[in-house]
Amino acid sequence: MADGTKRTRRSAGLLLFRRTPAGPEVLLGHMGGPFWARKHAGAWSVPKGEYEPDEAPWDAARREFQEELGLPAPDGTPLPLGETVQSSGKRVTVWAVEGDLDPAEMVPGTFTMEWPRGSGRTAEFPELDRVAWFGLDAAREVVVKAQAVFMDRLAEHV
Repeated sequence: MADGTKRTRRSAGLLLFRRTPAGPEVLLGHMGGPFWARKHAGAWSVPKGEYEPDEAPWDAARREFQEELGLPAPDGTPLPLGETVQSSGKRVTVWAVEGDLDPAEMVPGTFTMEWPRGSGRTAEFPELDRVAWFGLDAAREVVVKAQAVFMDRLAEHV
């Protein structure tokens, strides 16, 4: 920034959950791109994205859900799950909403990056290469470490 201060990166996300006879399940997305292609544990995330200071976090969470999954954000009463700080320093705020969707209907948004690095060539990759439903225990094992707290907070409410 021009004044020498570092802007804190902030993301907002929407954690879709559904109730099943075996307990609650959450919808997580596997991060797209070559870095994450062969990773499983720690490579799944709440659908989320960065927002600017003039955008309301809840609006950003709904926008990012639609951008990343290509499906409208579900209607429903948002359950605030609070904030966490990821290892990168990014602050992530998440709301849970009860709903259901078929992962096969996802049409992911994309991003462009140089690949392979240093090659001068660019390639397009999906933001999320797939989404899947997980029970809370399984979700804690695969989600980005700092986001596991959202599974714990959701468990307190459902």
